[in-house]
Amino acid sequence: MKDLNRLKIVLVEKKRTNKWLAEQLGKNVTTVSKWCTNSSQPDLQTLDKIAELLECDTRVLITSKHATEL
Repeated sequence: MKDLNRLKIVLVEKKRTNKWLAEQLGKNVTTVSKWCTNSSQPDLQTLDKIAELLECDTRVLITSKHATEL
C-alpha cells in the first residue's frame, strides 16, 4: 500500500507531535496515529484544518514535494 499522506514527516519538520495535533483537532490520539502511519486518512475538511494548524499548504501533506517546491 502506497503512503497517501506525509503527515508524519510534516509533524517532525514542524517539531510537533501526534498528541499535540490530536488535542488541537479534538481527536483521539489513536486516530491521528493511524493517519501518520497511513492506515487511514483524514477527510478533506480535517486535512485543511491540519494544514492551517501546521502553517503549510494542504498539498504538502499529500504529495512528496516539499513546501519550497510548490
